[in-house]
Amino acid sequence: MTDALPQLYLISPPQIDAAFASVLSRILDAEAVACVRLQLATRDEDTLIRACDALREVTEPRDVALVVSDHWKLAERAGLDGVHLSDGARQVKKARADLGSDAIVGAFCGASRHDGITAGEMGADYVAFGPVGGPDLGDTQAQDDLFQWWSEMIEVPVVAEGGLDEAAAVRLAASTDFIALGEELWIAPDPLERLRAILREIPSQSGD
Repeated sequence: MTDALPQLYLISPPQIDAAFASVLSRILDAEAVACVRLQLATRDEDTLIRACDALREVTEPRDVALVVSDHWKLAERAGLDGVHLSDGARQVKKARADLGSDAIVGAFCGASRHDGITAGEMGADYVAFGPVGGPDLGDTQAQDDLFQWWSEMIEVPVVAEGGLDEAAAVRLAASTDFIALGEELWIAPDPLERLRAILREIPSQSGD
C-alpha cells in the first residue's frame, strides 16, 4: 500500500433495469472510478450477457474496468476485464488459468487473513475484505486492524467493502487501495450525491 488515497470501486445492485446504465454513466462522468463489478442475483445466462453488454457500453469508453462476479467463463465471452470471485481463494488458480495473465482476478475473503494470503499466492490481483460496517455483524466483520496489517505486510492490493459509510471511509482511507460501494449508493434517492457525501470526508479524493 502506498500513501495514495483509495480508488473507487462500484458494485452493481442485485437487479438492474434500463435506467441503471444512465445512473452509472452520470457517476462515472462525475467521479474517478477504477472498477465496476456486475453482481446480479440471477444466474440466467441471457440476463447476465445483456447486463454485461449494457454496462460495457458505459465503462469501456470511459476506460473503467468491468468485472463480473463468479462467472469467469462469461467474462471472457462478454469481453469483460475479468472476474470477482466471491468464495475466497478456492477458484483463483483455475480462473487465472482460464482467463490468462492480462485479466483481472479478484477474490472476496470475508475477514480471513489466511484466505487472503492464499488468494494472493494463487494469483489474485486484489483481495477484498468485508463487511466493514452495518448492523449486527458480530464476528463476521472485517476489523480495521486487518486492513492495517495487510497494507503493511502484503503487496497485493486490498479492497474494503460492505457497509461503508463516511466514518468507515475515513478510518480505512490510509490502509486500503480501493473502497467498494454498492447498496450504500443505490438505496439513496440520488446515488451520486450519496457518493459525494462519502467522498467529502476524504477531501483530496473528492471531485470538487
